[in-house]
Amino acid sequence: MSTTSNHSAITSYAKAPARTINAGGVSYAYRELGPKGGVPVVFFVHLAANLDNWDPRIIDAVAKEHHVITFDNRGVGASTGTVPDSVEAMADDAYTFIKALGFDTIDVFAFSLGGMIAQALVLNHPELVRKLILTGTGPKGGKDLDKIAGITYYDILRATLTRSDPMEFLFFNRNATGKRAGKAFVKRLEERTADRDAPITVKAFQTQLKAIKKWGRGSSADLSTITHPTLIANGDNDRMVPSVLSEDLHRRITGSELIIYADSGHGGIFQFHDQFAPLAVEFLAR
Repeated sequence: MSTTSNHSAITSYAKAPARTINAGGVSYAYRELGPKGGVPVVFFVHLAANLDNWDPRIIDAVAKEHHVITFDNRGVGASTGTVPDSVEAMADDAYTFIKALGFDTIDVFAFSLGGMIAQALVLNHPELVRKLILTGTGPKGGKDLDKIAGITYYDILRATLTRSDPMEFLFFNRNATGKRAGKAFVKRLEERTADRDAPITVKAFQTQLKAIKKWGRGSSADLSTITHPTLIANGDNDRMVPSVLSEDLHRRITGSELIIYADSGHGGIFQFHDQFAPLAVEFLAR
């Protein structure tokens, strides 16, 4: 790894340049930061999210030590094309994007829907992935995953009525601690002011929900074939992707590690970013 490029590496997500790459007829929008060389960490984002939805406290911590890549899957944000209606097809697109960048080995940091896509990717291309971080997510056929759409629409309505960001309801508990954490998280997402991403369209969002429902109702995959070092994390009160599904993943992925944060919801890793970010960095460095 050449030290010269690393000294000048951007390690602030707010300043990471917006890039695009064409692959399989799609122009994929992505950002990269951190020192080049070594195994890159590719971040797989959640439902309805674009590049601007990653918590800079987590990205920046990982980018101090690693080459970080965030991207919009097909049909999301500034990426062209239409969103596929299955998680497996989303994983195929992610594979196309990663190979277009020229990588044969990556580490994965995935959250929520991103974690479902990551599972499908690692099952189809086990050789591509070195390490796996799965947060706020669940396995195919997981209990109550098909209820995500109902919870999401309900919370969007609640947020609209209180003029809040839906993520404050979907990701955080509605007690004093959760409300504080939610507001702080949304504020951190606003730190990047220039060159922000295009919002997801309603149609793309609805197609993602359809794909999640399909995943939730699908027959479960054999996760015993995942032998990669895996770190699983969630809050103890995840209303979107029930916390028990993190335990389910942990049981089924041999040798995986599980962290459950108390008094937090779907966005537990964001609420506890000061604890989780260093842990993720340590896990990736092993």
